[in-house]
Amino acid sequence: MTLTALGLVIFAGLIHASWNIAAKKAGGDSRFAFFTAVVIMVFWAPVGLWLGWQQIPGWGARPWAFVAASGVIHVLYHTVLLRGYRKSDLTVVYPLARGSGPLMSSLFAILVLGEQISALGVAGIVAVVAGVFMVAGGPTLFRTLDDAQRHARVRKGLVYGLLTGVCIASYTVVDGYAVKVLLLSPILVDYMGNFVRVALLMPAVVRDIPTARVLWQQQWKFALLGGIISPVSYVLVLYAMQSAPMGHVAPAREVSMLFAALLGGQLLGEGDRLARLAGAVCIATGVVALALG
Repeated sequence: MTLTALGLVIFAGLIHASWNIAAKKAGGDSRFAFFTAVVIMVFWAPVGLWLGWQQIPGWGARPWAFVAASGVIHVLYHTVLLRGYRKSDLTVVYPLARGSGPLMSSLFAILVLGEQISALGVAGIVAVVAGVFMVAGGPTLFRTLDDAQRHARVRKGLVYGLLTGVCIASYTVVDGYAVKVLLLSPILVDYMGNFVRVALLMPAVVRDIPTARVLWQQQWKFALLGGIISPVSYVLVLYAMQSAPMGHVAPAREVSMLFAALLGGQLLGEGDRLARLAGAVCIATGVVALALG
């Protein structure tokens, strides 16, 4: 992985961790995802429409199919992730989602797409996954907890975290193919896919407009933050995929866990800080190994 691609991924990780902390604090559901998608549609319209005017007329059926698939998978991703944040802690859901998703997408890139990875790169993947496991709670995740309510909350976090990871692996592969093989603009893949998200999420808002209005009044600051910064994070990752193997970029995104451990632990007060710090060190080490491998 080049230093440029690594820099893009690290900066994207900081933005991504910040957006997820905001989403956790908002405590929203699919309607919050709709609010965020609308903000993206409006705020990023000048860039999206300008690029679209130049490139979309040349698109065929395949680019549109991948953009539509991306939009659908992202709706599932946001729905599962936000539900996980309502049912469990960010320090359980987020690490498992971020760890399992890139691991699956990296294995896909190596086994199916034929991408090569060195022994150092493999060690980097192992270190990233081990770090994510430690941040999520380490061996305590599999012990019987005396507090039944807490045990149920952690178990729900495990389930939603892994389901979110499947969504992450899916959209990483779909969007990676779109920018690496079809050579679509990363900005357009995300922006046009967002229209699909708006359309699919709208019924949840229309069914109960008075409640949606109340939720908007409570969550608009978080939705505004997410709508402005979350596309930057993902577009940076897609640009990194154009110059580096998907099997390296996907696990390197776990650097966001370092920022989540430092920022989220302080702001949300969740989990054991020593375990989070140790896990963050493992993740940082893994990222360096991936960059060199």
